[in-house]
Amino acid sequence: MVIAKLMMLMCVLMVGSLIDAKPPTTYTVGDEFGWTLTIDMGAWAKGKTFYAGDYLVFKYDEIYYNVVVDDKEGFDACIASDNSTTYNDGYNKLQVVFGKNYFMCGHFVDCQAGMKMTIDGKAPPPLL
Repeated sequence: MVIAKLMMLMCVLMVGSLIDAKPPTTYTVGDEFGWTLTIDMGAWAKGKTFYAGDYLVFKYDEIYYNVVVDDKEGFDACIASDNSTTYNDGYNKLQVVFGKNYFMCGHFVDCQAGMKMTIDGKAPPPLL
């Protein structure tokens, strides 16, 4: 009986701590400019702390741009690899995963011009 009560108390405390958990942060990539060549995307990401579970909203003109989620090799070469996923509808809300996240425009010239960024998805902060 005592063990059952202790387990119930632990469950209540765990659920209570989840309620206090900070929700994921949503970032609009490029802020008011969006996902575009207008600004340096790597510079936009610099200085921000991204956690696994956060969201990145990509807003762009689908006639000119797209978003490719790729691996390091494809990212470095600005050529989408076989492991990549391409989005091209002008609005995408993508979740940051733990570890390195590589995003680029799938058009070689735009990618080479700076329309790419690496996000380091950190472990979410501990619950308080």
